[in-house]
Amino acid sequence: MSRRYFGTDGIRGRANKVITPELALKVGQAAGLVFKNGEHRHRVLIGKDTRLSGYMIETALVAGFTSVGMDVLLTGPIPTPAVGMLARSMRADLGVMISASHNPFDDNGIKLFGPDGFKLNDEVESKIEDLLDSDLSKQLAKSEELGRAKRIDGVQDRYIEFAKRTLPRNIDLSGLRVVIDCANGAAYKVAPGALWELGADVISIGVEPDGFNINKGVGSTDLTAISAKVREMRADIGIALDGDADRVMIIDERGHVVDGDQLLAVIAESWKEDGRLSKPGVVATVMSNLGLERHLAGIGLDLLRTPVGDRYVLERMRAEGYNIGGEPSGHIIMSDYTTTGDGFVAALQVLAVIRRLDRPVSEVCHRFEPLPQIMKNVRYKSGKPMESAGVKTAIASAEKKLGQGGRLIVRPSGTEPLIRVMAEGDDKVLVEAVVDDVVEALTQVAA
Repeated sequence: MSRRYFGTDGIRGRANKVITPELALKVGQAAGLVFKNGEHRHRVLIGKDTRLSGYMIETALVAGFTSVGMDVLLTGPIPTPAVGMLARSMRADLGVMISASHNPFDDNGIKLFGPDGFKLNDEVESKIEDLLDSDLSKQLAKSEELGRAKRIDGVQDRYIEFAKRTLPRNIDLSGLRVVIDCANGAAYKVAPGALWELGADVISIGVEPDGFNINKGVGSTDLTAISAKVREMRADIGIALDGDADRVMIIDERGHVVDGDQLLAVIAESWKEDGRLSKPGVVATVMSNLGLERHLAGIGLDLLRTPVGDRYVLERMRAEGYNIGGEPSGHIIMSDYTTTGDGFVAALQVLAVIRRLDRPVSEVCHRFEPLPQIMKNVRYKSGKPMESAGVKTAIASAEKKLGQGGRLIVRPSGTEPLIRVMAEGDDKVLVEAVVDDVVEALTQVAA
């Protein structure tokens, strides 16, 4: 299916170039029309992260939604998972998050959630796309039926209480020294506040947003600062969220990184021991390390793989009844609690295991030895580089060299003009060689 606006995680692009006020206005109108159903007073809840362009996009969305007769509830900065949770708990017809997640400040995006708190499926997104390209002037609300907009208070407190309730009742974090990095993003108030209320000794970084510094030198995609802070403060653990707090990376007491695959293993094993797994397995993407798959198999758990994107992980979880899934990037979905990835709630689950086992993070969160895995990106300007005969030949040759003991994934990014090339296997030299061969073939046609 050709997708003109939506990528793997909503609509995303450069603010005021791709994500313009005109587009945001149309998205508000189109999504509002798709979700108007019945005679009740419809309403949409809109959250955002801390990007400067959030003000512009928020205002345009409000105009769009109110012009088709939907009332708007504005929350200000809150994590993406909070939007899904609040849309459902507040009986909104639609939830919207204005964010480009881990991207730099000059990008932004629009993520949409249905009244059940889940991200929209392809069919609903297709309906919205059809309306975006049509004349909506005759479907606008009558003057007396226009929507109203208002800012609502207390949503941050509601999310904090929700997050705290995901922990077992006998767990508190007193005595744990925790460094929390909020990426100067959406969780800059809620995450440190929740940790402090749970009894932790909290050291916060990335909590001074200015509209421009989201994800800049901080957060789950740049772990230098938090690794240094953990060592400096002799902390027990570091928690690094991204700009909208739907993903997390953990730093152990030595300053070393724990990625999403290890976190999946930690949570899955803990839940297996407690009898909390709905089915004996975990859902992950094609990017998860083969070492995770082998480790889970060794403890009697399956690993089901999906295309890249937490929405595809969640769709597989819902379709087949699994309650844990995620990605190496730190999107961890626990459907017992959340309708999308929630970096902070995932971190709390890991903290619960650490507290129960009373062992260092470096021991608790190292469940398997990852296989050598190499990923490189090739940027392209236009066209479809992967359809080149030379690229196809290079891919086929690489797969043959890796054989049954390795994997090769070549895929376009869902959010940027990049081709991502990933290979893994037991032989690191071979893995590097096949990745370089495919990258060279792509580079020749990507200019």
